[in-house]
Amino acid sequence: MPEINLWAVLAAGVSSMILGGLWYSPVLFGKAWSAASGMTEEQAKSANMAKIMGTAFVLAVIGAAVFAMFLGPKPAFGFATAAGLSAGLCWVAGSFGINYLFEQRSLRLFLINGGYHTLQYTLIGAVLGLWH
Repeated sequence: MPEINLWAVLAAGVSSMILGGLWYSPVLFGKAWSAASGMTEEQAKSANMAKIMGTAFVLAVIGAAVFAMFLGPKPAFGFATAAGLSAGLCWVAGSFGINYLFEQRSLRLFLINGGYHTLQYTLIGAVLGLWH
């Protein structure tokens, strides 16, 4: 772990939360996601948002830390960004795709959630590639 820049990992976690806040807001895909996921307004209002956001941040930081270990110390920006794109698209979105097929979820929901994680890991890779 001494080769991992913990500040970059935290920044990557924060960037994931900012991206998610924008991605799932009404400005971008919030309404489409709610409709495709079946999330009702009542469910959203009754959710413990502090617990959800806090846990999501911890998970984003863990993901960024493990990805930093995967990339190794001082990865080149291009490599780190391309690796993030590949991980998000092929590992995360691909895994969602398998689940969504068996769960018979919509292509629209897959594209929204898979698109977020593809962009999320591309951004994590960019942060880790820029900040050694």
